[in-house]
Amino acid sequence: MKFPTQVIVHAVKESKGEYNGKPFSSCTFHCEVDLKENNAGRSIGRVTRPFKLGDASEFDKWAHLGGSLPITADAVFELEAAKEDGSKLVLLEIKPVARAGQKAATPA
Repeated sequence: MKFPTQVIVHAVKESKGEYNGKPFSSCTFHCEVDLKENNAGRSIGRVTRPFKLGDASEFDKWAHLGGSLPITADAVFELEAAKEDGSKLVLLEIKPVARAGQKAATPA
C-alpha cells in the first residue's frame, strides 16, 4: 500500500565505497517522527528515523539545501509486511517543499 505524506527532513547522508571487494552506494534521509511511549516510561517530543532511498547520487539533489535544514518534503511511502505481525515503512519518493515551519510558496 502506497501513501503520500509530508515529512520534515533533518539530515541527508550519502554512503558509498567498497566493502570486502563489493561496491555499495546509498542515500539516507533522517525524517522526524513521534517518539512512542513504551512499558518503561512516558515520553514527549520527536526524534528522527533513517529511511534509505536510491544510491549516493540522490544526495546531489539535496546538497544545496544543507543550510536550509530542517526542511518540509513531500514523500511517498509504502507499507510492507514485516516478520511476525509487524509492518515496515519504505521510502519510495521524496521532494523538498519548504523550510520546516514555513509555508510553501504558492504560484501566482
